Amino acid sequence: MTEENTQLKKPMLVLGAGQLGLAVLRELAPRLDPAKQSLSVLLAPGMMESRNVADQKTVQEVRELGADIVEIDLKTVSVGDLTDLFKPFHTVVSCTGFVGGKGTQLKMTNAALDAGVKRYFPWQFGVDYDIVGRGSPQDVFDEQYDVRLLLRAQNKTEWVIVSTGMFTSFLFEPSFDVVNLEKKTINALGSWDTKVTVTTPEDIGKLTTDIILAQPHFANEVVFVAGDTLSYGRLAEIVETVSGEQFRKTELTREMLGAFLTENPDDVMGKYRAAFAQGDGMHWDKATTYNVANNIPTVDVKGWLEAHLDETR
Repeated sequence: MTEENTQLKKPMLVLGAGQLGLAVLRELAPRLDPAKQSLSVLLAPGMMESRNVADQKTVQEVRELGADIVEIDLKTVSVGDLTDLFKPFHTVVSCTGFVGGKGTQLKMTNAALDAGVKRYFPWQFGVDYDIVGRGSPQDVFDEQYDVRLLLRAQNKTEWVIVSTGMFTSFLFEPSFDVVNLEKKTINALGSWDTKVTVTTPEDIGKLTTDIILAQPHFANEVVFVAGDTLSYGRLAEIVETVSGEQFRKTELTREMLGAFLTENPDDVMGKYRAAFAQGDGMHWDKATTYNVANNIPTVDVKGWLEAHLDETR
């Protein structure tokens, strides 16, 4: 079989075109030769006919990037139907997040394995679930750990996990309540010495694309990337320096966050705060990452805040 024919056998499917999905597509599409490797994108049903301006912009951009569109509802589709959808694809990259609800990550992984997908990049763009394991305050993390066990229990589908930490912008999300630029408050999760790794979606898109196309190719491993790794104490210093303002700072201990969760067991952000307060598995040394090893620049927290300070106030 010639190299060209081999490439024709490697169509790629990206699941989702949200914040991360579009970031991946913007980097990936220009680097693929459409004559050798087709690219498809899975969108939610109805998006192509939607009157919502944001949906229309997404569909238009996906089309301009040269990707084919497939519509399916990941919440309701059966494993069997999803398996049939995946069968024509050599590589499946999941950028769907947790929007599908509990069980969706395992459903997608089972479908990828049943379909005989050659390479699978699961939605693991987050923390180190091997260290977190089961029993985290954020219960959706349990399924992420189970996805890893499922992938490691087989040897037909190659898998690659890209660990990124949380999105950098999430530190400044008012509902997450770590940094609130409007109220001028900073809350440390666990302690001021507790660390967290963060990466911007744009950098994740760039690095994930690089990892997908790397030669020799990655297989059956976790690849760590990072825009920044810092303590909540260092985060507070950066926020006050960049903004030129004083913030009211509070240390939210694990005990305090656990007590809040006991009283509010269904509070999603409460679960995330309690999980990130644990420290273990939520960070890694940036010096050991793929981007540093390959001299690929990324945006750190200071750089992100300098670029976004006005729009986040």
